[in-house]
Amino acid sequence: MGEKLPGVTTGNYMDRRARSAQSQSTQIPGPVSRSVYWLDNLPHEKIESTAKAEFTPRWSELCKSKKLYTEVTRSPVWEVSEWALRAVPSKHLCSLAQPRVPPVNWQPDRQLLAPLSRATLRAVTTSRICQLAQPKKRQIPEDSPRKSKPEPMSRLPHKSSAHIELLSTPKHNHPKFEGGRSMCWPVSRAARNYIASQRLVELSLPKERKALFEGYNPYVVSRSARSASPSPRIQQLCLPLPRKCSSK
Repeated sequence: MGEKLPGVTTGNYMDRRARSAQSQSTQIPGPVSRSVYWLDNLPHEKIESTAKAEFTPRWSELCKSKKLYTEVTRSPVWEVSEWALRAVPSKHLCSLAQPRVPPVNWQPDRQLLAPLSRATLRAVTTSRICQLAQPKKRQIPEDSPRKSKPEPMSRLPHKSSAHIELLSTPKHNHPKFEGGRSMCWPVSRAARNYIASQRLVELSLPKERKALFEGYNPYVVSRSARSASPSPRIQQLCLPLPRKCSSK
């Protein structure tokens, strides 16, 4: 701001700033008055350049809008360019194109259902194979309490005792039993016409207290709480459990 503009005096600069700081007056529609400016020197004549810009084919190509491909999936078959067909891969590219060799001791996964040969399908089992195919019977000693008695093949009809039949009968509901209360029930006329007392209205109001920015301190302990003496039951409940007390 301290630098002066060339060709501008301090007085003219201050007057111009004062005029710019003033609020603009409301323009009243009327005849247009044109301003006339007096120039000390005539403006220089513009000399048109003889060189003309010509569009090159590359400029014309760049001016065209890009084509938007609406297809989401690309076709798996496309035309390969001539340069790609004549390309010669390097040694490093050929080494990377080779599949990875498995380890020495690697074996392929065994099929779940291996095909059976014709000889296996026509084989006849021997008596020894049939004996080995039988499930192994567990031998239980005679003095074992888990030994089960052999059940007879034909079971005789058995009748339950009177006590078991009594226990199997479902219990009946008590004569004074009342089922679950319905979610919607009619409100009595006395409840609808009831007028609450002043004490009930006072208790239903929420407790008012000051906000924290107004000086309310929620950690203040009242004088009655500080002077209270606990009962023996409260002192007993305050003690830790004996099993959690460790003797040092």
